[in-house]
Amino acid sequence: MISTERLKLRPWRESDRLPFRVLCADARAMEHLGGPRTAEQADAGMQRCIDSQQQHGHCFWVVERKADHAFIGYCGLKIANQASTPIDGMIEIGWCLRRDAWGHGYAKEAAYACFDWGFRNLDCADIVAATTSENSRSWGLMDRLRMRRRPDLDFDEAIPPGSSTTQRMIVYSRSRGWSAGIRD
Repeated sequence: MISTERLKLRPWRESDRLPFRVLCADARAMEHLGGPRTAEQADAGMQRCIDSQQQHGHCFWVVERKADHAFIGYCGLKIANQASTPIDGMIEIGWCLRRDAWGHGYAKEAAYACFDWGFRNLDCADIVAATTSENSRSWGLMDRLRMRRRPDLDFDEAIPPGSSTTQRMIVYSRSRGWSAGIRD
């Protein structure tokens, strides 16, 4: 679906279920996403991605490394569904990769491809990303992607969803006027 030099971003298939469950069970990979998920919770997350792809034509897609066709995580675009937050209804970019894929520039490569696809195919002025203030790896990537910090869009979110514990989510955005040719 989306191809980069080293990666393919594609819709989900049944063979992704087990590697996605493994990713979701990794406490360190899921540390800032509400913690490890059970197999049932991972399956529900995968189904939400499949449903989003069918309904909207985009989702958090599978990131597959071309060299060995390995599932290394996800990156993509969804309609933010954090009710009563400033980003509800906006296009949100997100990513999560296996720990052995960290530090190779895969998330940045995949995110740039998602921005390019989103601004070509979706009617949106901005694409936003949200993370916890403690997630320096994620907001560091947002900085490297030349996203702009948006304190006016910050919000509190229940982590994990449905709990009474909240974390402050910080928001970055990238505007449509961004030149897709700019890369670090």
